[in-house]
Amino acid sequence: MEQVIFIVWRESVEAMLVIGILYAWLRANPDAKNGMKYLWGGVGVGLGLATILGAAILIFQDFFAGDAQDYFQMGMVLVASALIVQMVVWMRKHGRTLKRELEEGMAENAKAANWWGMLTLVAIAVAREGSETVIFLYGMGLAQEGTNMVNFVLSALSGFVLALFSFWILQAGSKVFSWRAFFRFSETLLLLLAASLLVTGVEKMQSFEWLPTLVDPIWDSSALLADTEGFGNLLAGLTGYRAQPSLMLVIFYAVYWAAVWFFLKKASHQTATKKPMMPAQAASEGKA
Repeated sequence: MEQVIFIVWRESVEAMLVIGILYAWLRANPDAKNGMKYLWGGVGVGLGLATILGAAILIFQDFFAGDAQDYFQMGMVLVASALIVQMVVWMRKHGRTLKRELEEGMAENAKAANWWGMLTLVAIAVAREGSETVIFLYGMGLAQEGTNMVNFVLSALSGFVLALFSFWILQAGSKVFSWRAFFRFSETLLLLLAASLLVTGVEKMQSFEWLPTLVDPIWDSSALLADTEGFGNLLAGLTGYRAQPSLMLVIFYAVYWAAVWFFLKKASHQTATKKPMMPAQAASEGKA
């Protein structure tokens, strides 16, 4: 359940950051106070869209039977893994300028009295985080077959409560705690989770005989750290560790981290070549 808590925590904090930036901007601009109801309206619409996606996934799953359902579930696990990587790369590319971009978009909408545009902006931001959370949780639920649903829901709620507390701490102690450090730490854990989901997907493809194992196992580290109990089981869930991996699994794992390194390096380079900010503006965004 640690993976569920972490995903809900991380995604909720990111959504709260977007809402917090826009809320603070509206509070600081009295002329734009009419935008508050559109802000919360956008939050409601975004949550509604994420809920619709969750319902759609469950409905589509019920249409499949037998092998088709297994294929659908395998696809969702792999989609969740890919989305996590995409999200991390997006945050690496936009994290430094997110506050500025949101505030500029808000200023343009306020100037034109385009509050419906602001509602759309907020709805898309919240729906994006919410839909990703739905897919991630669904993928992780499939990766942990036999998971108790009550524990699953309680873990999700725990992650949300933890996100509220974390957001309050980061906002209250912005001079001590760094948002940038928070996102760097959490993106590392997210990438490990994505690797774990990828491993689950590859193992399912091997069970369908879509992929050869090549050599199975290529090693056996069970005597040092078994992946079926205790810390080894936790490591397996968080990182995709396997005590007896096939050669094909190891190849996928290596290619995954090579691709992650390439895309993150590319995103960091694009961020570094963006138009430089004024010192005061850079200091403001450093806090965010």
